[in-house]
Amino acid sequence: MKKSLLISALTLSCFAIAGCNTQQDTDTMNQISLLQGLTLWDYYWSVSIKELKTLGNIWLWTFEGLNGELIMLDWVVYRGNDKLEAEIPSDDTLIPFANITFLDKDHELKLENISTIEELKKQLDEKVNELGNHKFYMVRITWSFNTMHIRSEKKQEEPYKPLVDVLRVDQTEKTFNDISWDVVALYTPDYMSDLNAAGWHFHFISSDKKAWGHILNLDIKSANAIIDETEKFNLYIPNWEFFNWLNLTVDQNAAIKEVEQGQKKEE
Repeated sequence: MKKSLLISALTLSCFAIAGCNTQQDTDTMNQISLLQGLTLWDYYWSVSIKELKTLGNIWLWTFEGLNGELIMLDWVVYRGNDKLEAEIPSDDTLIPFANITFLDKDHELKLENISTIEELKKQLDEKVNELGNHKFYMVRITWSFNTMHIRSEKKQEEPYKPLVDVLRVDQTEKTFNDISWDVVALYTPDYMSDLNAAGWHFHFISSDKKAWGHILNLDIKSANAIIDETEKFNLYIPNWEFFNWLNLTVDQNAAIKEVEQGQKKEE
């Protein structure tokens, strides 16, 4: 099958070629493929880690074959495997879906007295509503905490099944206590809900870089958030047969809610 990604010449010809002096665009949120494609079991690769490093220094989502949760901090990519341990994949590792940008400290926010992930979202939402909730935001949060409940998933083999079914049977969960860590959080505006999960998505990595996963719940002592607002958005669409066969008009709101929050669809 043909597998390629429609990445602009500006992106790869300037940023990837040694000696190019073109200034990097730090105010664009780049998205590789659609979450709606991922939930419909498109776990096939679109682009490599090496290529994506040209688009930013902070990003999140997953790997080919749904092989663990992904986070990038300070130019280093980490994978959270199904044992919720962090490892560093090679630059030729392939990625089916990602959001990536260059982190600028446009704003800061002190977070306190948070006992659930919903309270964290509420405090972040208050800041986003103040700044403008029609933009994308990438947030890096550094803190100490009381508890952190996270998950990752097992690598999938063909024939693939939908993401929500994977997480029902192949998801590993764990709770950590009294540990320092970083979180990368992505905010997607509501009007982008057909391209990604509207609202917040959180990935965690411990300060010692040994533990990692997607956050399901937490209890925080205190935290400091660096907020990067982006006013531009680039979507890179996979150009191969499987993606083109997907029915992306199907309403996946219930499945995405379960994937994001671990909240199962009511029967």
